[in-house]
Amino acid sequence: MIDLYTWPTPNGWKVHIMLEECGLDYKVHPVNIGEGDQFKPDFLKISPNNKMPAIVDQNGPDDKPISIFESGAILIYLAEKTGKFMPSDARRRFEVLQWLMFQMGGLGPMLGQAHHFRQYAPEKIQYGIDRYTNEASRLYGVINTRLGEAQFLGGNDYSIADMASYPWIRPHERQGQDLNDYPNLKRWFEEIHARPAVKRGNNVLADLRKDPDTMTDEQKEQLFGKKQYEKR
Repeated sequence: MIDLYTWPTPNGWKVHIMLEECGLDYKVHPVNIGEGDQFKPDFLKISPNNKMPAIVDQNGPDDKPISIFESGAILIYLAEKTGKFMPSDARRRFEVLQWLMFQMGGLGPMLGQAHHFRQYAPEKIQYGIDRYTNEASRLYGVINTRLGEAQFLGGNDYSIADMASYPWIRPHERQGQDLNDYPNLKRWFEEIHARPAVKRGNNVLADLRKDPDTMTDEQKEQLFGKKQYEKR
């Protein structure tokens, strides 16, 4: 059994989808990031960077529990645990890993900044809006080009690189993007979105997800304010 500590966000969706795709048994523990659950001492023992998702696999590599934070590390762990969605051949494996790192180091952080400056920032800063909306467009273009060469990001097989990137494309309108401008990306997105396991993963805790436009000032403080920078 895997204990999953998560919330319905792009980074959470990645792991929900992987668990569903692999058919693994898991128990969901909601981490309400708008209420400050990510700062609770018990969660920090699992995820010291106070970010979700995190997992505890009660049957780790040595048959002892293991906890893992960072969504990319979790995807790699689950791929190795199950032998699924990660090629064993070295060349193909690194095709997948480089696109996973593209998501972790570029796509996620930059689209997250686009979300912040376009929706959440307490004041509208046009420079920030333009900078990150333009960077989102550039990154969408990189993906679109790649998907003109291969069916999936890591090659011809669906992999953890796709599971990592797809959730960040879901809120494309909030990033100022139109999928019709990126036909290869749109084809890929719609193919993944239709997968039964992806639909199940997207539905995990979906009833708890609130419209970002209804976020209270207190919730914004938990996510973006001084609470983030307190010593722990």
